[in-house]
Amino acid sequence: MRPSLLACCMAVFLLAGCHGKRSPAVGSGPAFDPIAFFSGHTHSWGVIEHRSGAPSEWVVTDSHGQKQGTDRLLMVQHLTFQDGTTQQRDWTLWRSGPDRFEATANDMVGTARGDVDGNIFHWQWVLARHPGNALANVTMNQWMYRLDDGTVMIRTTVSKFGFIVAEVTEHFRHPENG
Repeated sequence: MRPSLLACCMAVFLLAGCHGKRSPAVGSGPAFDPIAFFSGHTHSWGVIEHRSGAPSEWVVTDSHGQKQGTDRLLMVQHLTFQDGTTQQRDWTLWRSGPDRFEATANDMVGTARGDVDGNIFHWQWVLARHPGNALANVTMNQWMYRLDDGTVMIRTTVSKFGFIVAEVTEHFRHPENG
């Protein structure tokens, strides 16, 4: 029994080491600075998919970010869901290292932390879906891709207790840029 457990643990560690690697072409393109991108007015449209991959609803956001110096951003994000419900997320985002960023939000548990690598920004944070009820919290694992046309594509995996419950794909742009 023990050799099987040891082999299983080794396989998990080996696979975990391979998971974070990407091809050099994926990170090519314009460098991504989330503070610069989310400054001013941004708008997004996205789709939320069940864990089966079937679309369940759409979401649009309208955000206004204001720089506080060169390394800090305050952003108010209004989300509107397909069923008509709305939500406001108030973000504070700051640079905590050369390629590292952190953030807090009014519906977040703790602090989001992430890293930039070329045109890619990856971070993870915990969303308090029903503040005060820790059992409703979900983990948001987000990958943001800065595209050549100045827009950002975001892919979010939503998980609970380590199981994927939904995925969200969003496309952000500055409305004044088309």
